[in-house]
Amino acid sequence: MAKKKPVVLRSLKPIVGDQVYEVWVDMLNRLVPHGRTHRLAPLIAGMLQFALLEAGKRSQQDPSLEALADSLFFAVETGDPEEVKEEIGDLVEQLFADAKVKYRRKNSRGQGYSIIDHTMEEFAQWDFMPWE
Repeated sequence: MAKKKPVVLRSLKPIVGDQVYEVWVDMLNRLVPHGRTHRLAPLIAGMLQFALLEAGKRSQQDPSLEALADSLFFAVETGDPEEVKEEIGDLVEQLFADAKVKYRRKNSRGQGYSIIDHTMEEFAQWDFMPWE
């Protein structure tokens, strides 16, 4: 029987730096347990927007970060939350794991949902302003 390789999740830490990443982890550790998804998702989408800006700078300085930066660049271009999740969902999953908080929840009717899914929607629609 073949052994399964463990799934290795990528991290935003090399893109945003140790200090910023640790602040994010601490924030999520404190905010997620009692936070509302409709408030958390835009906050985390904002973190991803910051990572996108940093990815451009850091990938030029360190070519080993190009694949990670390319994932962020593709995700921002697609506009489809499902494609965004396929491209960078693992980065947010790792952020939650590092913060030791859960991203899966249940609503008052017992239906499951994910903070990550809502974050991907916020990220995909970051520049969408129908009133303009």
